[in-house]
Amino acid sequence: SDSSANELFRATIRAVSKRKLQPTRAALTLTPAAVTKIKQLLQDKPDNIGLKVAVRTRGCNGLSYCLDYAQSKGASDEEVVQDGVRVFIEKKAQLTLLGTEMDYVEDKLSSEFVFNNPNIKGTCGCGESFNI
Repeated sequence: SDSSANELFRATIRAVSKRKLQPTRAALTLTPAAVTKIKQLLQDKPDNIGLKVAVRTRGCNGLSYCLDYAQSKGASDEEVVQDGVRVFIEKKAQLTLLGTEMDYVEDKLSSEFVFNNPNIKGTCGCGESFNI
């Protein structure tokens, strides 16, 4: 009947309205140290407009980050622009990197980009690969 259809409609609206909206997370954020290092890397490379971040299957735990120079934005790349720096995220890496902070760390023994990724469930002992 008509009244039962209206009750169903109201119940559906109530169920939807109770759902809490999750705040959207940035695909990738850069620390000031990462921004500075990317600017340094790109200053001598006028053909490159930014860096591209990808995730590849390798290492003892399954996945590993790959960084490369980007001369253009790929059709399915997500672009992150922060403080004048452009980083492109390859389509296959977009969900993996959601909410990740990219940092650049230098100490006496090494200098490297570090990805602080909240999605990671485990890493290998050497820290070169991870799983989600």
